Amino acid sequence: MPPETPQAELLELLASVRATVEDLRDTGVNGFARNVVAPPASRARTVQQPLATTSPSSESPALAKAAPAATDLVVSTGVRQADTLDALRVEIGDCQRCKLCKGRTQIVFGVGNPRAELMFVGEGPGRDEDRQGEPFVGRAGQLLTEIITKGMKLRRADVYIANVVKCRPPDNRNPEPDEISACEPFLIRQIAIIQPRVLVALGKFAAQTLLRDTTPISRLRGRWFDYHGIKLMPTLHPAYLLRNPNDKRLVWEDIKLVMQELGMRP
Repeated sequence: MPPETPQAELLELLASVRATVEDLRDTGVNGFARNVVAPPASRARTVQQPLATTSPSSESPALAKAAPAATDLVVSTGVRQADTLDALRVEIGDCQRCKLCKGRTQIVFGVGNPRAELMFVGEGPGRDEDRQGEPFVGRAGQLLTEIITKGMKLRRADVYIANVVKCRPPDNRNPEPDEISACEPFLIRQIAIIQPRVLVALGKFAAQTLLRDTTPISRLRGRWFDYHGIKLMPTLHPAYLLRNPNDKRLVWEDIKLVMQELGMRP
């Protein structure tokens, strides 16, 4: 579908430029700064060693020093420099940066502990999330809450939960590339502020966005990846599990690895 606004067209152009730059860098062309997002598939690696402990007040050096994403050209300096989640939310404001703003009820920013060791990243808000302004509160959210509370024996308030896009796509369709590009700097900044020890990418769009990898989620899940010094575990989205309940066991195997990494007993 063609872009509906000049800004959307610009976002698509910037995303294309960024992809070209990354391709050139991968082939050995020098002079390009690293993006703040995770490395593309050719550089993504399975993590073998645990993360070093970092102070809650110090930002991950990789995230702090990385160059801004190409899409940051259309994002305010305040968003890039926000040092708290509240400041970031203020800078996002009544976001009109992509066409999703036209159909949303409200922005669904994120919820949970701003210093959480564990952060879940999903795809985008659904109908219930759009109404309540909180991620993962519908049927899929109830299943995620059960994983956190019954499986991991944590409170939902102990972790942080966010999505790749902050506004509901019409009819719960998949987010489109220009929409992901418009929202991605917000997610990147959330991760930089929170500095979790472990990221859990819920489903295809979260995993592929963070890893810059088009590998199917069925092949990514269950393996550790590095996201700028943060351990990242891709797993299946709770909405998928509602349709395929037999695969809950796969997600539980992934969650047990996460618990082990965090020093928790499965």
